[in-house]
Amino acid sequence: MTAPVAPEPGRRVLVRVPATSANLGPGFDTLGLALSIYDELDVTALPEGELEIDVEGEGMGDVPRDASHLVVRAIAYAYEAVGRRMPGLRLRARNVIPHGRGLGSSGAAVVSGLLAAKGLLRGDVEIGDETLLRLATELEGHPDNVAPGLFGGLTIAWVDETGPQHKKLIVHRGVSPLVFVPDFTMSTSVARSLQPLQVPREDAVFNVSRSALLIAALTQSPELLLAATEDKLHQSYRAQAMPGTDQLVRALRAEGFAAVVSGAGPSVLVLADGPGRRLEAAALAAKTADTPWEAHMLAVDVKGGTVGEYAESAT
Repeated sequence: MTAPVAPEPGRRVLVRVPATSANLGPGFDTLGLALSIYDELDVTALPEGELEIDVEGEGMGDVPRDASHLVVRAIAYAYEAVGRRMPGLRLRARNVIPHGRGLGSSGAAVVSGLLAAKGLLRGDVEIGDETLLRLATELEGHPDNVAPGLFGGLTIAWVDETGPQHKKLIVHRGVSPLVFVPDFTMSTSVARSLQPLQVPREDAVFNVSRSALLIAALTQSPELLLAATEDKLHQSYRAQAMPGTDQLVRALRAEGFAAVVSGAGPSVLVLADGPGRRLEAAALAAKTADTPWEAHMLAVDVKGGTVGEYAESAT
């Protein structure tokens, strides 16, 4: 029996997904934070087989305009998972999250597509949070970016015998994120290839202690952020590929700022203890860094990805 097409042409959904920063220093492949930079997606169901894609902002000259577009692939993946044939699509993307900079742009695209599918299928098939996280992890390969992208806040993500899991935590209001974005990119696969398959036991113990401390620092005691963001598992191994990033992280940490590589880099995330300290970090970076950096003073996003109300619209 052929799976039905759902929904009828004309249904429209509006999706908004935050940027994310994974690892946060010691929490490699585990911790993630949602940040107040957003990609927006406007999707309308068309007759089956039709596809229109318009991209504004980041990646507008680079991303494909066919079925290989990551958002379209994510929508198709969700439809296949629930046993429905995908309708045609009119996709309008407004991309603000920088691409290839360690701020979860690919994870945001995956989450955007899955949430769009959830909205389009509403009333026919319900896609719950557990399913969203599972599908997003299957597409992205790991849950540390897609979990905060879906749910917001600070997330701890892990995988057990039942699949990917997450725990969302509320970040202390004294934590003020600051992101420095360079004009160069970094491949996540290249960054991962620079890490050894085994690390010294002492380094593993070091990161376990700092990861535990980081949860306390982010939720209760921001004054501990500098010590809590120390890392020995991944940042030093990747430094050779991102000398400008390494230089900025070292300069900021030498002056007491909790600076880390954002995700696989090359952006730098500072978890400042208050807005005043964030301004000081921005001023220091402007004076000391050889590489030009674009500073973004952000908030922690607490909602995660959202799906706006859908309505019937003319095709």
